[in-house]
Amino acid sequence: MDAIRQRMADGRLSPGDRLPSIRRFATAMGVSPSTVVESYDRLAAEGVIRSRPGSGFYVSGSLPPLALAEAEPRRDRAIDPFWVSRQSLDADAEMLKPGCGWLPADWMPNAALRRAIRRLAHADDAVLADYGSTHGSLALRRLLARQFAEEGIAAGADQILLTGSGTQAIDLICRFLLRPGDAVLIDDPCYFNFQALLRAHQVRIVGVPYTRDGPDTALFAEALAEHRPRLYITNAALHNPTGATMSPQTAHRLLKAAAAHNVTIVEDDIFAGFEPDPSPRLAALDGLSQVIRIGSFSKTLSASVRCGYLAARPDWVEALVDLQVATNFGGPSPVSAELVLATLGDAGYRKHLEGLRRRLARARRETADRLAALGLHPWLMPRGGFYLWCSLPDGRDAANVARTALDERVILAPGNVFSVSQSAAGYLRFNVAQMSDPRVFEVLKRAIAAAEG
Repeated sequence: MDAIRQRMADGRLSPGDRLPSIRRFATAMGVSPSTVVESYDRLAAEGVIRSRPGSGFYVSGSLPPLALAEAEPRRDRAIDPFWVSRQSLDADAEMLKPGCGWLPADWMPNAALRRAIRRLAHADDAVLADYGSTHGSLALRRLLARQFAEEGIAAGADQILLTGSGTQAIDLICRFLLRPGDAVLIDDPCYFNFQALLRAHQVRIVGVPYTRDGPDTALFAEALAEHRPRLYITNAALHNPTGATMSPQTAHRLLKAAAAHNVTIVEDDIFAGFEPDPSPRLAALDGLSQVIRIGSFSKTLSASVRCGYLAARPDWVEALVDLQVATNFGGPSPVSAELVLATLGDAGYRKHLEGLRRRLARARRETADRLAALGLHPWLMPRGGFYLWCSLPDGRDAANVARTALDERVILAPGNVFSVSQSAAGYLRFNVAQMSDPRVFEVLKRAIAAAEG
C-alpha cells in the first residue's frame, strides 16, 4: 500500500493510470500475490484506487487539496459556549489542551478496555450487527442498579435507560419536558454545554449564582417564584467548572424549594467516580421522584466508547424510551454497552479509579502551586476531580488570555463561556491532568503579561 501511495505522490502514477497486474507487482515487491490482492482491496476500500472487472485496478480521480482551515481549529471564533468544545475537539496532537474537559488518553484504563475488546471479538453475531434494544443492555442496567443501591438510590433496571451519551440523556429530557419559551435554571457558572444544548431547544436560560456549598438557595427560591422554570440542571458532586461539592443543608433546601414549585431537577453525576468519599446526592434524598439522575463513562473509562444513562420514575422512562426510538431507533450501540459492561466488571477497573484519584490529588496540588507563582489562585481546592477554577490577576480578561495562548497552540477555557451572566471574565478553568508539559505555564505567563495592557 505504501509503495502505491509513494508512486502516486512522486507522479509515477496519475489519476486514471492502470496499476501493475497482481502477479507483476507481487514479483516486483517480493511478496505473494495474495498480499497484493489484499493491498489493492484495502486501497479500493479507501477510494484511492478502483477496480474495473476484467481490466484491473486504476488510480481514482484526484481529490481536492486539503484546506488549512480544515486541518486546525478556527482561531477567529467568537468566545461562546461552543468555543472550548470546538477548539479542543478539533485540535491536533501537537496542541496542548489545559482547557479541555477530559483526561489524557494514557490516564485511561486502556489495558482493561483492550481485554474487553478481545472478548468482544467472540461475542454473538447479534451484538456485532444488530440495533440496540429500546432500554439498552439489561446486564449493564442491572449493574448500574446495584451501584445506585450502594448510594442509597432504590432503582430497578426498569427505571434506568441507557443512552448514546450523557448529553443525549439531557437532550431526551429536554424534548420530553420542555417547549420553546419555557424557563430552565442552571448554575452560574456551569458546564458550558448545558447552555449550548438549552439554546438549541429555544428555552429561556436563568442563571443562579453558585457558592462553595452549591447554588445560592435564597436566589434559587427567588428565581423559582419569578421565572416558574420547568427544569433545574446541575452537577451535585465536583461541580463543573468550580470543583465545589453541594453541602447537605443546601441539598435539602434545594429539594424543598423545587418540590414546592413542581420543578424537575436533572442531576448530572458524571464526576462521581472521582470523589474520595460520596457526597449527598439529590437523587438519593429525593428517591427519583422529582430528580432525574444522568451520567456516562466518558471521563473515567473512555470518551470513544459512547454510552450514557439516565435514571428516573418508571412512567417517565417509558416516555423517554419512545423519544429515543424516534430519534435514535433504539438504545446505544450493543458493542459500546458490552465494552462498558466488561470494563466495569474487570478486576483492574476499581484499582484504576483508586490510582486515578491519588494521581489527580497530586496533580491538583502541584498545579495550584505552579499557577500561584503566576498570580492565579483557585476559588477553592476541590475534594476530587481534575478542575481548578482560578482567578486571574486583577484587570486581566480571560478571553484575551485564551486568544493569545491559542496563537501559541495552547487551548484555555475562559470563564465567561461558563457564565450566563457573563460575570466570570476574570477566571480560567484548568484541567490539571493536561498540564504536565512545562510549555503550558510558559505560554500562560506570556499570555497573562500580554493581557495586562
